[in-house]
Amino acid sequence: MYPTPAQQAALLDQCGHARYVWNLALEQWSMWTRDRGPTPGFAEQCRQLTEARATFAWLRAGSQTVQQQALRDFAHGIKNYYGGTHRRPTWRKAGLNEGFRIVGSQASRIVKLSRRWAEVNVPKVGWVRFRLSRAVADAKSYRVTRDRAGRWHLAFAAVPPPIPAPGTGEVVGVDRGVAVSAALSTGELLTCPRLSDTEQVRLKQLQRRLARCRRGSNRHRRVKAAIAELHARAGDRRKDWVEKTSTDLARRFDLIRVEDLHIAQMTKRPKPKPGPDRAGTYLPNRRRAKAGLNRGILANGWGLLVQRLKHKAAGRIEKIHPAYTSQTCSVCGHCAPENRESQAVFRCVACGHRANADVNAAVNIAAGRAVSARRGTPVRVSPKREPQHATSA
Repeated sequence: MYPTPAQQAALLDQCGHARYVWNLALEQWSMWTRDRGPTPGFAEQCRQLTEARATFAWLRAGSQTVQQQALRDFAHGIKNYYGGTHRRPTWRKAGLNEGFRIVGSQASRIVKLSRRWAEVNVPKVGWVRFRLSRAVADAKSYRVTRDRAGRWHLAFAAVPPPIPAPGTGEVVGVDRGVAVSAALSTGELLTCPRLSDTEQVRLKQLQRRLARCRRGSNRHRRVKAAIAELHARAGDRRKDWVEKTSTDLARRFDLIRVEDLHIAQMTKRPKPKPGPDRAGTYLPNRRRAKAGLNRGILANGWGLLVQRLKHKAAGRIEKIHPAYTSQTCSVCGHCAPENRESQAVFRCVACGHRANADVNAAVNIAAGRAVSARRGTPVRVSPKREPQHATSA
């Protein structure tokens, strides 16, 4: 979106109102105890919102549609949380969670200006121009968001149909790594694009400059915006790579097998190790090395790739237990740590088979192989099959 300066201020006000209403509803829900009555539901919160708008002029200046929709989204979030399909609703912070949603007749008020440009009527803001990245679907709602780099985006809610299977019966295994983002059992090595060397040098310079800035100053805000722009550029490239890779895999293979990785657990920071001799002292816990590994995992888009594969190839994703898939020979099945010569080279000490280590692991994943914790002979495990239903994109 390309709003004018006046429209940007109005959009930020709408984001602030939606965030305030969401956090207030979350506070009411979080303060519930067994000795109190039930927390207010959506209808009661709407009545409270009407009273608040009549009392506070700053809240009344905003759109009631936006504020009521924030309450409705919170009610859906609570329902999904208790249903076990979503995480617990969290607080929305200024500068991090800037956005609101429009549902109903307002969502259909779109005027196409040319092949690339259109306008949308945002309540209490007016007609805002946006660039068409694709054809606008018949959506019943849209969401306006602002990222850390200060860019405004408009997303229409539409669930595209999943990509049909090619019908060839081919199976592929995907091994995700840090050095190689995704290795396929066909021998292909895919790498997620990152910032160039020049951009990384620029990022270090900006980070050093930010450390010398006084907090809250104009220079501090400008440097933070420049750093956010570089990170946003890397995020855009990662998302583009994930979309293209997931679409290509969904079109080429009938069955896609991936490792069942718990990325949230893998990217946790290490726990501190208290010193045994004196209280208040701590032993080295390799915190910096773990932080570098976490950045590498997140920069390769492991979770986003599998998430988009579930959307596009619904019902055709199998999760394989990752136990010793990188140490097992894909030819003879011998499992030993000595098979892995280095990060990139695999050489079986039993049969002499040599291959790329990531490709060898991907072949084991494609075959559905895993090894028991005792590192015995390879056994076939029961894969976790994704449910046969389409997921919202």
